[in-house]
Amino acid sequence: MHSSEPVPVMVKRLAHFGDLDLPGYATDGAAGMDVLAAEDVDLAPGARHAVATGLALAIPPGFEIQVRPRSGLALKHGITVPNTPGTIDSDYRGELKVILINHGATDFAVRRGDRIAQLVLAPVVRASWLKVDELDETLRGEGGFGSTGGFVAPFGGG
Repeated sequence: MHSSEPVPVMVKRLAHFGDLDLPGYATDGAAGMDVLAAEDVDLAPGARHAVATGLALAIPPGFEIQVRPRSGLALKHGITVPNTPGTIDSDYRGELKVILINHGATDFAVRRGDRIAQLVLAPVVRASWLKVDELDETLRGEGGFGSTGGFVAPFGGG
């Protein structure tokens, strides 16, 4: 059972989209929709490319679409989305492209129709700044990077 009704998102199929499938959920419990490549790209180790999807979107105001990596590509091949999660804003109308990077040791071939990323529709809450002279105290205080602890080796190892 889903917690809410689906939110309609207008999608325009560009000329190079052809007969590809629209992004879709692989299972009933999936949070993200798989999106497909609309082009062939060979990624050398360390290389990045904005992979075309052949889609343009009109995301409703108050929402964004987050672009996230596919865990199987990351684990098996070192292929990921470097700006994870990537954000597609509601006022963007250009082609949706997925930035992929190859962190693997060998070339990776992206082929038209391959599932390359997941798209998650998410609500956006906008902030407003409230200028103050002092902030409230917390236990952490001004402790920054790594201040809440680090890696603890299991079984007392160092």
